[in-house]
Amino acid sequence: MAAACADPAEEVANDAALIASDPVIARALHDPLMSDPDLASRNEANAAIGFVDSGALPVITASPEAASKAREALRLDLLERGSIPELPPPSQGASGKVLGPLTSAADLLAAVGAPAVCESQLIEDFALAADLPPVAAIPPSAMVMQAGGADGDKCGLRIIRYHSVAPREDMLQYHYTEALRGGLRVLRYAEPEDIIAATGAGGETLLVHIRAAANGLTGVLLIYRAP
Repeated sequence: MAAACADPAEEVANDAALIASDPVIARALHDPLMSDPDLASRNEANAAIGFVDSGALPVITASPEAASKAREALRLDLLERGSIPELPPPSQGASGKVLGPLTSAADLLAAVGAPAVCESQLIEDFALAADLPPVAAIPPSAMVMQAGGADGDKCGLRIIRYHSVAPREDMLQYHYTEALRGGLRVLRYAEPEDIIAATGAGGETLLVHIRAAANGLTGVLLIYRAP
């Protein structure tokens, strides 16, 4: 009887908190049952896209000292390749919707205008995090949690989730600079969360969502669609 009275909204909030703090438990609780005949032969091709983490990493805490060092490292990395443009204030209005830990693959693809057929082509492979064009580069110190993508016709996609000890403002600056240097038209938004949205010729699209992660870390979701 007590379970029947539970607030669904509260349960969802508790699930989100659990996923953010302990990906190992989240994986165990949310992974589909292997006893389901429809899932028995699955190859986890879309696992990276539906969960906050699949290769659960140790919980790391971001100290003020570590954050300061990471910030300096980001600036030095950018300065080695030219001057750093000023980060603009957020554009008015909102850009899309929140892309949280349990956002579906379909919604992630839709966020960059990729065809729905690309969902069946997605694979999970950490090597894909090392196969990014300069415009969608991630910092050398990034702690990659997941990497997925597809290389089929009209499906040149990379979906990367990573953590950083650097503050959110510095991550915004990093991805804004890289996108601008890559010749994209770049906009910054503060709603529904911190976002860098960039577009180029031929449908090229870069979307970076940045939010606070557990233990003082900065969580970044990067979605890139090639032209």
